[in-house]
Amino acid sequence: MSDSATAAAGLLISSTLSTKNVVAHERREELKMNQTSPRVRFSVIGINHDHINGQIGAATRGGGEFVSFYAKEPELGAAFAKKYPQAKQAEDKREILEDKSIQLVLSAGIPAERAPLGIEVMQHGKDYMSDKPGITTLEQLAEVRKVQKETKRIYSIMYSERFENAATVRAGELVKAGAIGQVLQTTGLGPHRMNLNTRPEWFFHRERFGGIICDIASHQFDQFLFFTGSTSASIVASQVGNLHHPQYPEFEDFGDVMLRGNGGMGYIRVDWFTPDGLSTWGDGRLTILGTDGFIEVRKNVDIGGRSGGNHLFIVDQKETRYIDCSKDPLPYGEKLLDDVLNRTETAMTQEHCFLATELALKAQAQAQKISLRK
Repeated sequence: MSDSATAAAGLLISSTLSTKNVVAHERREELKMNQTSPRVRFSVIGINHDHINGQIGAATRGGGEFVSFYAKEPELGAAFAKKYPQAKQAEDKREILEDKSIQLVLSAGIPAERAPLGIEVMQHGKDYMSDKPGITTLEQLAEVRKVQKETKRIYSIMYSERFENAATVRAGELVKAGAIGQVLQTTGLGPHRMNLNTRPEWFFHRERFGGIICDIASHQFDQFLFFTGSTSASIVASQVGNLHHPQYPEFEDFGDVMLRGNGGMGYIRVDWFTPDGLSTWGDGRLTILGTDGFIEVRKNVDIGGRSGGNHLFIVDQKETRYIDCSKDPLPYGEKLLDDVLNRTETAMTQEHCFLATELALKAQAQAQKISLRK
């Protein structure tokens, strides 16, 4: 293909995707205006992480009605009730589990407690959306897979760095359209700010949070599988360490992984070293290398000067382009509710959900411990 034809093809892909996004957004707004009753009634059990707000937002945008919630911690429940006055506060989680009108349960409880709750939810005939990590041990994963297969309910883990980041959604559309050829490798970086004074006690105990790769890197494993199209993968190497927080001996503040799948390769780095000088909690980045170009997503910030997040850069055989994705739609919530109603797998296949978690758990389990000489 000539240089001019390549450039024209790239512009056509961008223009077509932009038009599709506008049409899809207009269609969603039309459906909302014509909707007289909620599509799905959902509740919340477990509010130990602020990610629950994004989960509620996704389900609400998808046409769901937030009906009730349960929190075993009175202080968390009181603040949550003020934020969501439309939702009834249940005195016991059984009120929600046994309410036949509730179709979907959301949770951002303590990580180690999310899988046992999800099992209960599925056994009560409801679908489940967990914050990540949705599962913290391989034993939990085996039991969750067993119950999900028996009940045929949905066990969805909201990998928000893909589902709730519009630039990453757009990157998926570009890759699917062939904008950078065949994907060869993904590099996913997930730095986070420590915010020591705001962290609860459970945050520093390995058994409760699962380890840094299990926790943060579950996002990056999800993206690796999605963008390379891999349906199987193995861990080439992984390592973790507590390099700067000796006062918390069970904590891990650094981890990285190299992996190989049947659709491509991947590298992941996660850490708790975002400095206070950054305007957001972490400079999350995703680079997708293809045979005909590459895409870089700056999820939360462009330290080069552009404001806000959702920045996408694409380089092909002809040029470098920047795309502001901040106004792009986020379809996960709507698709998940479609799946709840239609018993489909449009938001994410169940096998993909579990495989991303399995890889994170295996990488965590076999990670070499590292330390640095002071």
